[in-house]
Amino acid sequence: MAEKKTELPVVKKLLDRIVQSPQYLIALETRQAAEVLAQMRVLAMRGGTSIYLWEPQGGLASLRESGLYVPGSKRMTDALRYVLQSMHFGIYLFVDFDADLKPVDALLLRRIARLQGANERKLVFVGGHLELPEELDGMFERITAEDDERRPRRLRDGRRVSC
Repeated sequence: MAEKKTELPVVKKLLDRIVQSPQYLIALETRQAAEVLAQMRVLAMRGGTSIYLWEPQGGLASLRESGLYVPGSKRMTDALRYVLQSMHFGIYLFVDFDADLKPVDALLLRRIARLQGANERKLVFVGGHLELPEELDGMFERITAEDDERRPRRLRDGRRVSC
């Protein structure tokens, strides 16, 4: 049986939940990470939201402007420092996160989790089943993408709407 394709409205709801979260660290669990990232790219280009994707081979790259990488962000430590020092709102996606962190990375993640100020930055780990290090317990919010997809649709004024 083919997996159901993630729809743009579902990803828009996920993006809204990420932005509205009181936490700066978020674990977004989804079995369709590639599809969610593709839809996030569409939302970034249409809505102008600053969304970045970190990949070890290239570093942080803007989803709005394809191929535009942040210089010096290939290593995770450098990317986390960039997120910490950024003065602008942004959503930073890290896919297939490895829970075996270097001590400096864990320290930077704790500092990001405790950020204060008007220019919120959201660091989002995206993957199938995410295990974050124990030292981050209580510092992140866990969001499951499939919850929104499975939610039953109700009939309202003769048409189906999500709950």
